[in-house]
Amino acid sequence: QVQLVESGGGLVQPGGSLRLSCAASGVTSDYYVIGWFRQAPGKEREGVSCISSSDGSTNYANSVKGRFTISRDNAKNTVYLQMNRLKPEDADVYYCAAVLSSYGNRWCLVSGYYAYWGQGTQVTVSS
Repeated sequence: QVQLVESGGGLVQPGGSLRLSCAASGVTSDYYVIGWFRQAPGKEREGVSCISSSDGSTNYANSVKGRFTISRDNAKNTVYLQMNRLKPEDADVYYCAAVLSSYGNRWCLVSGYYAYWGQGTQVTVSS
């Protein structure tokens, strides 16, 4: 059973940075995709970024391009989301998710394709 644990959320001022981590365990496939999503109360879950475990292919939501960077450390089974120049509208609960599949750029930001989810970590951007 795949388990995902997020960490790194917190309170940051606008313009600041945070790095989220997603530690995965129980992954038995060489091909999987990790995605980061965020969700505010009463709103739909939004795809933020995703990465392939095999070749490192990535995709980003337009709202975070140039500010967020996703990366992976396969030896640690951990995916990171470096968030720079944070804005108040970035404040949400951030979730990482996994699917045991080869990467697909067209779907990797769509939450419905993911089978496993972490518990979420809160990001607050406020002065």
